[in-house]
Amino acid sequence: MPTALTEGKIPFVIGDETFETYYKVVGDISSCSHGPLVALHGGPGLSHDHLIPLEDLASRSPSTAVIFYDQVGNGRSTHLRSKDASFWTIELFIAELENVLAFFGVANCFNILGHSWGAILACELIVRRKPPGLRCLVLANALANGKLYAESFARLCLGLPEDVQATLKRHQEAGTTKSAEYKAAMMGFWAKHGCRVQPFPPDFLHSLEYSNDNSTVSDAMMAGNVGLGTHWDMTSRIELMRHVPTLIVNGEHDYMTDAVCGPFFWGIDRVKWVKFASSSHTPQWEERERYMTVVGEFLRGEDL
Repeated sequence: MPTALTEGKIPFVIGDETFETYYKVVGDISSCSHGPLVALHGGPGLSHDHLIPLEDLASRSPSTAVIFYDQVGNGRSTHLRSKDASFWTIELFIAELENVLAFFGVANCFNILGHSWGAILACELIVRRKPPGLRCLVLANALANGKLYAESFARLCLGLPEDVQATLKRHQEAGTTKSAEYKAAMMGFWAKHGCRVQPFPPDFLHSLEYSNDNSTVSDAMMAGNVGLGTHWDMTSRIELMRHVPTLIVNGEHDYMTDAVCGPFFWGIDRVKWVKFASSSHTPQWEERERYMTVVGEFLRGEDL
């Protein structure tokens, strides 16, 4: 029997403006006794497409319904290219997530899988809102500290061919990282540390294309006051989320290295860490079957 799939758009009101959040639900939320999984995509500036393999969870027994959505400014949701950097805040995306939970009526029992930037959003929701209905958390390819992430990223770039390194450095110093040459050079990095499935899966590429077409959110969130790529830091606040049962996932070739995601392991009380030996930043694609087994068993855990 085919797995149920529904999609649509949710009104998202900010001040006197109303935007739209695109969603896709795979599986039956009402029959999911352990609560649905809310998937928070990465970026910032990508779309839900790179997390599509999670739909496999809905066809397993017992089934886990999965709620995907594109964060505002991204993918199939409302694009807001005219908004300045001050509009894009962590609070904005927390409010949107809360709006999604309310729309589906699941705020009293739900699970979260946050991938990369999505893991940041999940952590900030927990420490700022303390949601009582959050049953468990999957921190997928996550970072606990922006500086550690930047250092890890730069160190891995040293493993690229020298001509590629020179191209990247030249554009970084010139501030021309949006150029076609820079993006082409970075594809070598992504093939090694982002997704080792070649050619890239179409859904993975869709997410990259959305980000390349519209960098409004990424530009604002990575720099400026939020500073995800520089000074954002969760390490001193992990104790505020230590009570949430958590699964940590990363890959052997991931740019979210052990040093980058490790602080979560040491700071959370009920925690499990699984590292995928043949994967980089997207084990949901690279080791899809094992990934779904690991995540599915964690979500169904009777002791959570």
